[in-house]
Amino acid sequence: MFVSVLDRKGAPIKEQLLTQNSPEITFPVGQANEASVSSQLPSFFGFIKLGVEHIGTGYDHLLFLFALLLVTKSFRSSVAVITFFTLAHSVTLAGATFNLVNLPARITEPLIAATIVYVGLENIWRKGDPHGRWALTFCFGLVHGFGFASVLREMGVGGHAGGVAMPLLGFNIGVELGQLAVAAILLPLIWKLRVNPLFVSRIVPACSASVVALGGFWLVQRLWG
Repeated sequence: MFVSVLDRKGAPIKEQLLTQNSPEITFPVGQANEASVSSQLPSFFGFIKLGVEHIGTGYDHLLFLFALLLVTKSFRSSVAVITFFTLAHSVTLAGATFNLVNLPARITEPLIAATIVYVGLENIWRKGDPHGRWALTFCFGLVHGFGFASVLREMGVGGHAGGVAMPLLGFNIGVELGQLAVAAILLPLIWKLRVNPLFVSRIVPACSASVVALGGFWLVQRLWG
């Protein structure tokens, strides 16, 4: 649920998305008597902001994206990875928001961790720029879309009467802006480092092994934690 704390004049004191991991909102004690609480959904730009914040703090999604981009050798292959990941998670994000298809978090979260493990392993055993990575990215992106959809479900989007298109579009735009910002930072660095044979032969496998280890930790934690 998205909660907005307002003063008597209607100006926001603090706005926050309440989730199971963050069920409380705090604000200055001196403003307590001036405050009123509203659970209205944020504006279109508020949903864009939420999308950017979600991808910025969604470490599993970021690690998955890093593992995909780590072995790309050209602008074309990078665009293919980002495009098919975007298309895939947009499909399931929309489907879940409109209640057409859904998966509970107890299934989605371990699956997301498993996709990270698989991509890290594939980076190791398929050296270079794996052919057909776009297809793998699309399939796994469908899984990640359910993770993105959980944010909108927790806010009640799609669960009651009211507009769905605006929150869905705004949140998705925010997610894409966050992904593009990450890619814009990572890709020039990766491409620059790839000219060094040591990076390809040693650093890429080492980074991929770290991806596998962290993804495996999350997988075990989400299955039995």
